[in-house]
Amino acid sequence: MNKQKAKIIVDKLATEYPNAKPELDFSSEYELLVAVILSAQCTDKRVNEVTSVLFKNYNTPFTMVTLEKEELAKIILPCGLNNSKAEHILGASRKIISEYNGVVPSDYDKLCSLPGVGRKTANVVYSVAFGGDAIAVDTHVFRVSNRIGLAKAKTPIETEKQLMKNIEKSKWSKAHHYLIFHGRRVCTARSPKCENCVIRLECERKGVK
Repeated sequence: MNKQKAKIIVDKLATEYPNAKPELDFSSEYELLVAVILSAQCTDKRVNEVTSVLFKNYNTPFTMVTLEKEELAKIILPCGLNNSKAEHILGASRKIISEYNGVVPSDYDKLCSLPGVGRKTANVVYSVAFGGDAIAVDTHVFRVSNRIGLAKAKTPIETEKQLMKNIEKSKWSKAHHYLIFHGRRVCTARSPKCENCVIRLECERKGVK
């Protein structure tokens, strides 16, 4: 897809979803980091239900590490993969305390060095919390971008690279949220609502076959 067509798609989605933003509840960089770790293979709604309880007493790395892994795993059980997520959250918290004085680093590479923080999580935190230019490829972004033709890739990282190439850098972070909103509301995994799609004329694949 050429950049001009990509621009048309992003502009149309921007008009359709002017208030697109993260749907995770958080009030600090650390809370966002924890919420994004919990969101793996889990809905934002469920994560928000869990963090509304978790963050009442454990919303900083210092308070989080007072929990044993088993205690944290029990609290975050509804999010799924609770044992590995508990290990990642505690590991990241300890490193944030020991190496960054309890402050979530704003540097992308340092974010990626935290336990349990992959490219998707780092991209979300980097762009949302620190205003960096990044595209986080979750299941919605991967599905929608490859379906409509913004990318033609078989992996999230290749999708990310192609989106970065096709979309203007200043719009990377916003485009991420537009694609998520579109994937949840219109371009769903099954039975997409193509008749209601604002980019149906630009889409390279109408419907799911």
